[in-house]
Amino acid sequence: MSDVINQAVEALNAKLGDDGFDGSVKVEITGEGSLVVDSNGARAGDEETDCTLTADAETFVGMMDGDVNPTSAFMTGKLAVDGDMGVAMKLGALLA
Repeated sequence: MSDVINQAVEALNAKLGDDGFDGSVKVEITGEGSLVVDSNGARAGDEETDCTLTADAETFVGMMDGDVNPTSAFMTGKLAVDGDMGVAMKLGALLA
C-alpha cells in the first residue's frame, strides 16, 4: 500500500471521528491504489461502493489539505465521479 493511501486513510478517519460515513465511497488514486469510506470509517480497499471517485495523487492530496476544492476539481475534469453524486457531495463537504 502506498504512502498516499496510508496518509489519506489516517486523515479521513480523523475527519470522520467516531461517526463513520453515511454511504459508501471508493476513492481511486491513479498510480497509488484505492480506499473505501463507509460507516466503518476509511480503509484501504477495492470493494463495490455507492460511488467511485477517481483523481491523481496531486489532486487528491490537495483536496485533503484544503488547497483544492472538490467541486472545482470535478468541474475542471481533475476529479471523476461514477455513481451516486449525492454521496460524492457528502464526502466533498467532509473534505472542505
